[in-house]
Amino acid sequence: MMKLFLYTALFLLGSAFANLSAASAQNIARQAGAQTTPLPKAEKILGFEEYLGYVKQFHPLVKQAGLVLTEGQAEVLRARGGFDPKLVADYERKDFKDLEYYDLFDAKLKIPTWYGVELKAGFERNEGVFLNDQNFVPDDGLFAAGISVDIGQGFWINERMATLRKAKFFRQQTQADRDLLLNQVIYDASLAYFNWLQAYQDAITIEQFVANATLRYEGIQKNVEVGESAQIDATEALISLQDRQLSFEQAKVTLFNAGMRLSNFLWLTDDTPLELEENVIPNLNIVSEIDISLQIAGQSLETFTIANHPKLQSLNLKLEALQVDRSLKANKLLPKLKLEYNFLTETPDIGNSFLANQYKGGVNFSFPLFLRKERGDLKLSKLKIQNTELDLITTELMIQNDVKAIYQELESYTKQNTLIADIVTNYQVLLSGEERKFEVGESSIFLVNSRERSLIDSYLKQNKLQNSFLKTKAKLFKSIGVRPEL
Repeated sequence: MMKLFLYTALFLLGSAFANLSAASAQNIARQAGAQTTPLPKAEKILGFEEYLGYVKQFHPLVKQAGLVLTEGQAEVLRARGGFDPKLVADYERKDFKDLEYYDLFDAKLKIPTWYGVELKAGFERNEGVFLNDQNFVPDDGLFAAGISVDIGQGFWINERMATLRKAKFFRQQTQADRDLLLNQVIYDASLAYFNWLQAYQDAITIEQFVANATLRYEGIQKNVEVGESAQIDATEALISLQDRQLSFEQAKVTLFNAGMRLSNFLWLTDDTPLELEENVIPNLNIVSEIDISLQIAGQSLETFTIANHPKLQSLNLKLEALQVDRSLKANKLLPKLKLEYNFLTETPDIGNSFLANQYKGGVNFSFPLFLRKERGDLKLSKLKIQNTELDLITTELMIQNDVKAIYQELESYTKQNTLIADIVTNYQVLLSGEERKFEVGESSIFLVNSRERSLIDSYLKQNKLQNSFLKTKAKLFKSIGVRPEL
């Protein structure tokens, strides 16, 4: 009786396990039916050099950099205005109770020159009953030609001279600043392209392993149906497939976001932004063109010349402008002494009519007793120069150290990329061997999945290392201050 009970219990338990296994198999088959959307078919390659061509030609920030250069030219034009000839005319008239009190007309042409010398020509004609004695001139008027000279303050340097000199330095400085702005735009655009490239490489890598996991699962599932494999192997294969599918979906989101960030640098001629199409892919062989595209081909630490760096040139030009300002401030410590002399004549068409004994002249003198404002301005100007000199020294040292560090990084990344390529190859060998062992029943699906996971990680690490290498190339482009060719 007891044996009959045990046989019955074992039979019922076996039936329950069979039903559970069948239900589990159906559930696994249902789960495996969920498919991921593949990547769009690649129809066009957007090369790195072609991409930078769009950035250099159409990006708004590049156009803004051109405006900086225009600003420098406008400053020079404005400064030259201080030397423009000036025509000045004064006219006054008074009539009262049918009586002409006076009618005064005085016109002058003033021509400033480089040093504190100003050339003058004038005409004066006055009429009336109540003229001041000094205003009496011949009936046909009086002509004058003369000169005024700043003997003290303003002779060697004055506001006009200083403004024009500083404007010329500023124009040269804007050229260096423009190069720095373009350099930064291309650097940022390059990083966006490299991130897009890595995201695409990661996505196609994982997509390939999704396909592998799908084939493996389908093969094991068929073996389960004919009794050659255990259901647990199908479950293990399904988990691996779902893990690959999950990673693939995440990779597609990363790829889409990287494409959107890349689109920030794509514009048309009419300032219309472009959006990257799904069927456009990056150049997977970018390493062969990176140096030429970034204009760093043939560059080495030995050939690098820091004196040509636009940042240092900008600071040097700023320093020269400050030194001009210091000279102007020092000149203002001198007294103002202005001499003026004008030849007078009624007949300007006769050259020898300008006689030395017919003239109008004068002297103007002024000098502040304490010079507190002037001394304070000079001291502030010297402090600005000291600050800029320190900034120049610090910047030069930082650039030198950055360039040295970048070349060291490039050397290291070259070795790392060689090592990771060998690691990928070795993991491929391990995976192939594990798959052959599994086919002959000497391994398990768990070990195959483990080998494949290591291979996937090595591929992704390889993509990341390549991205770091490319970004370091872009850092080199930025650090050595390459002037982009537009």
